[in-house]
Amino acid sequence: MKIVIAQDRAEFGSFVAQQAAELLRGKLQAQAECNIVVATGSSQFEVLEALVQQEGVDWSRVNGFHLDEYLGLERSHSASFCGYLASRFVERVPLKSFFYMDGTLPANELKTQADNAIRGKQIDLLLCGIGENAHLAFNDPPADFDAQDPYLIVELDEACRRQQVGEGWFDSLEQVPTQAISMSIRQILRAEQIICAVPDRRKAAAVRRSIEEEVCPEIPASILREHAQVTLVLDSSSSSELSEATLSSSHYLNSASS
Repeated sequence: MKIVIAQDRAEFGSFVAQQAAELLRGKLQAQAECNIVVATGSSQFEVLEALVQQEGVDWSRVNGFHLDEYLGLERSHSASFCGYLASRFVERVPLKSFFYMDGTLPANELKTQADNAIRGKQIDLLLCGIGENAHLAFNDPPADFDAQDPYLIVELDEACRRQQVGEGWFDSLEQVPTQAISMSIRQILRAEQIICAVPDRRKAAAVRRSIEEEVCPEIPASILREHAQVTLVLDSSSSSELSEATLSSSHYLNSASS
């Protein structure tokens, strides 16, 4: 795992977008199409804003997928990931295709659709974050590290649901759905390249645990350390609890100092 530390969120988002665009441009020189998984949440605001402005990416040869979606939530709801991705990414670049997961469908029907849409496809680039409880996508602790299906129907724990309220997506805990569809841990690890982007002080403990404690289902994002091509991008706040040993082996961007 390569750890990169930016000084602030603007530098953080710009770096992730530049890296993602570079990877896509390189892939599209060697193959006809690319498949990308795009993350949501407040941690991705700057990333997606910078990504849609990158030049030289032939988006007409890129297919998109998303990591997760709440069950029972209309696309028109302000917290819907379908709506989030449509306004911040899909409607701003001319993708070849994007597979939306409709959270209003019956859970089993949605899971079948999502599994069929992505099964057998090589994911060239996966963008993700880490939750305050160290979840990866909506795989809350203890995460299922063994499930082979591309997507899972999962229960959202209280810590995860409180994060959604804290970020302003819902007015109260009672409004947050208790179930979601989530890309499985095994499917995430099938991606060829992963860029995990995690800003903000409230994520610092989860970042430290994911990097410095044991790889285990109780720390879902710790599994990223077992992938050969992961770049973890932090800012000065989310990296604030890391040990000196970890910091000394991290890469600092130009406007930050080591």
